[in-house]
Amino acid sequence: MPSRVRDLGVIPGTLATGTLNAITDVPGVRVGQTTIDDGNELHTGVTAIVPAGFATGLPTAVAVGNGYGKLVGSTQIDELGVVETPILLTGTLSVFRVADALLTWLLDRDPTATSLNPVVGETNDGFLSDIRRRPISPQHVFDALESASSDLPAEGCVGAGTGTTALGFKAGIGTSSRQAAGGVVGVLVQANFSGTLTVLGTPIPARDVLGVPTGNSCMIVVATDLPLDARQLGRIARRAVFAMGRVGSDFAPGSGDYAIAFSTAPSVAAGAPASAAAPASGAAPASAAAPASAAAPANGAAPASGGVPERELFSLFQAVMEATEEALLNSLTMAHTVTGFRGNTRHALPHDVLLSRLRTAGVLT
Repeated sequence: MPSRVRDLGVIPGTLATGTLNAITDVPGVRVGQTTIDDGNELHTGVTAIVPAGFATGLPTAVAVGNGYGKLVGSTQIDELGVVETPILLTGTLSVFRVADALLTWLLDRDPTATSLNPVVGETNDGFLSDIRRRPISPQHVFDALESASSDLPAEGCVGAGTGTTALGFKAGIGTSSRQAAGGVVGVLVQANFSGTLTVLGTPIPARDVLGVPTGNSCMIVVATDLPLDARQLGRIARRAVFAMGRVGSDFAPGSGDYAIAFSTAPSVAAGAPASAAAPASGAAPASAAAPASAAAPANGAAPASGGVPERELFSLFQAVMEATEEALLNSLTMAHTVTGFRGNTRHALPHDVLLSRLRTAGVLT
């Protein structure tokens, strides 16, 4: 039976979680999902992360662990340090249809818009779903966006995680959060990457348990209500990618591993949307951070463009790594076994095997 990893007695890290232990613990962040599962050859979907205030632009950064992927909209985020739309996740060959549908949804809400930068990430769910059929319709995207709520998001085989696998087991969507520096850091993942599952430092190879190979990519979305600027969010996003190593990622050359981190804090979120924010001279908008070369002074004073001193980022690094680790584990322990395209099967991680290995290793009593 699917269970969150914490409910199994496995507690990654030491920091306190938010109320729901989810990305929706960050005030103003909502998640909606559409699942396509015909019980046969289609196992895919859409996951939408919808932050309040996106239309006015939110400080954002993207970290690329390995760029073997199709992250629509990432170059403008790199250039301006701002996201101006919800962030959507789906299967690889549906990413462009999802981006187009997101544009339609946004244009319907702003009759004056002439430039928008939809952000859509993906992983390849083609082992369990007939990916060439590209079954995502505009209505699937609209439904995910319109159903977005601040409740605990469904995890495992739902939304963009319906057909994904990770570390040789069935995986999917996972989420977690941590409290740090007076705020909340929340994470949502679409897990679909390869390596050797490692839990609290204990390897649990899928080949030993199931005799099967592993998978490919990973998308990580990080949200916080702390007033971080885009440069600082880049540092946070990189730590989210680093956290994949805690659960055993091998960072394979064919894996598209990305993290997107944004802040909802009003003190740094004010301003025009990114597509309208850059002046004619091409200078970055005020909400975009100074370049890394203009780092904060050695005494740790807060940089002018952000509201959090550099010295306080240490606890946020810990928070995002713990939350990412737990979200990735939740994506596995909340999944169920799926047989899909061409009869391919991915088995869920057996909870009894997981707990037995941890007890044998002495990390769980």
